[in-house]
Amino acid sequence: MIENLPVHTIAHKDLTVEGYSRAAVQTYWRIPELKVGFDLGAQPWSFMGTPTWFVSHTHMDHVVALPVYVARRRMMKMEPPVIYLPEPAMEPVQRILRLFSRLDRGRLPCELRPLGPGDEVELSREHVVTVSPTVHTVPSLGFVLWERRRKLKAEYLGLPGEQIRDLRLSGVEITNEVRKPRVAYLGDSAPGGLDACPAMYEAEVLILEVTFVAPRHRKDKIHKFGHIHLDDLIERRDRFRNELIIASHFSTRYHERQIRRHVEKTIPDMLDGRLKLWV
Repeated sequence: MIENLPVHTIAHKDLTVEGYSRAAVQTYWRIPELKVGFDLGAQPWSFMGTPTWFVSHTHMDHVVALPVYVARRRMMKMEPPVIYLPEPAMEPVQRILRLFSRLDRGRLPCELRPLGPGDEVELSREHVVTVSPTVHTVPSLGFVLWERRRKLKAEYLGLPGEQIRDLRLSGVEITNEVRKPRVAYLGDSAPGGLDACPAMYEAEVLILEVTFVAPRHRKDKIHKFGHIHLDDLIERRDRFRNELIIASHFSTRYHERQIRRHVEKTIPDMLDGRLKLWV
């Protein structure tokens, strides 16, 4: 296997989070067990087998590798991937792919699908992705991946199996859908994008940007350009119900040692050990 780009990995229960993110450089994430990824700022060779991607926005460090990814799958005779994009990005991205295809003299087969806030995408019978608005300098979206199950309605609990079967065969709806947020992906956003989607605070795993960590960087300016400061996490610490919080997308103004020093000084308990720094 060609390891041509950095990839960090962390396991949580039955899921694995893989990826890397640095502001203005490259951002890419995937959950291999669910065959789904978020953002295509670069394309590690090992990520090529993931067939479904959700792009949060079209800044180059989040989308520039899309043609490379599609071309590699075609070269390896894999099925065309499905790529979800903010609706305003559809036409420009289609045009870019046509131009790359012309330059490369090779087809770039993929299925682009537009998304907007409030949309839902069925990944499988067990999993669905919901879409929420985020706050950035270009149209942008956040995503929550839910696990869903059918559970027997309370009024039918305790009934004999034969009676439940007969009710179901007669057309009675005997179950309710129950959803559990497993993974939330914020993308680039000011804090308003996080606050707009309460499920992000409830998901087992939350992947979010914390672009700025130093006290000298002013929050009002950071928010204006659609990003989060470490202080924004502190102000919201009582809202985080997540089991794992991955902070990423740190500014290149900081060295890794500076990031760790600022965060560990400001949040010594690392949110009760739940906060992991992706540096």
